[in-house]
Amino acid sequence: MTAVEIREVGPRDGLQIEEPIPTEAKLALLEALAATGVRRIEATSFVSPRAVPALADAEAVAAELRRWPEVRFSALVAGMGGVRRALAAGVTDLEYVVSASDGHSRANVGRDSAESIELIAPIADLVHAAGGNLEVIVAIAFDCPFDGPTPPDRVAEIARCAWDSGADELCVADTIGTATPGRTRDVLARVITAVPETEPGVHLHDTRGQGIANAWAAYDLGIRRFDASVGGLGGCPFAPGASGNIATEELVYMFEDSGIATGIDLDAALDAARVAERLLGKPMPSRLLRAENTRR
Repeated sequence: MTAVEIREVGPRDGLQIEEPIPTEAKLALLEALAATGVRRIEATSFVSPRAVPALADAEAVAAELRRWPEVRFSALVAGMGGVRRALAAGVTDLEYVVSASDGHSRANVGRDSAESIELIAPIADLVHAAGGNLEVIVAIAFDCPFDGPTPPDRVAEIARCAWDSGADELCVADTIGTATPGRTRDVLARVITAVPETEPGVHLHDTRGQGIANAWAAYDLGIRRFDASVGGLGGCPFAPGASGNIATEELVYMFEDSGIATGIDLDAALDAARVAERLLGKPMPSRLLRAENTRR
């Protein structure tokens, strides 16, 4: 039994800002990731192909996910159109992002934060009618590149509203990687107080080198669900300055070496990061991967 659950988000968050790679290359990456023992993978997103051309093949990827029945696959959506596409493609485990700031919300999905919140209930109804699961991710939970610092109580307010509107899971996202351990604890504590019915997950970026420290602060507070990306890939195309997620292999290394079971094989996770390097034709940001490659 694992002590923490890590969701691999590389195939979506990791690839969304990269130059498009062939569907077969994405499937090769999924194969390598499934071999690590990870049991949740965010496979793609059903958003505008014009806005995110790297993920324009969402339906083609979704059609192949049955290859790995042991993995729980999910996809990100930005509105009702994406929900309908995902459900038609057979993906019923969905994540819907609500930005905590109007500036990022308009840049990301073309509507303000309140309008995005209003869509939670109808999206939840549609997902539940299909027998699916809806996670609401509160993005820009710490700072916005357009509007500045995000009030912590605003994050808690959105989380409460999302839960009351039918969300099955919640996640708090440091979209641009500006959080520090103290602020991580503060925001998450407010969300936990506002929504005591469930435990949120966290989605952390490592833009300023604080990602792993923030993950430990979240764990220390009682959080047990974490997003991470193979090799440290990632970034938001609609948030200037955002860079990669915390690297899956670095998060696994930290937890496992601390006696906290993840269910993920570290050597296989490093191999998956090498597959990502080969498919993308460039080094990954992961410091652990660089260290291990130097030893080889």
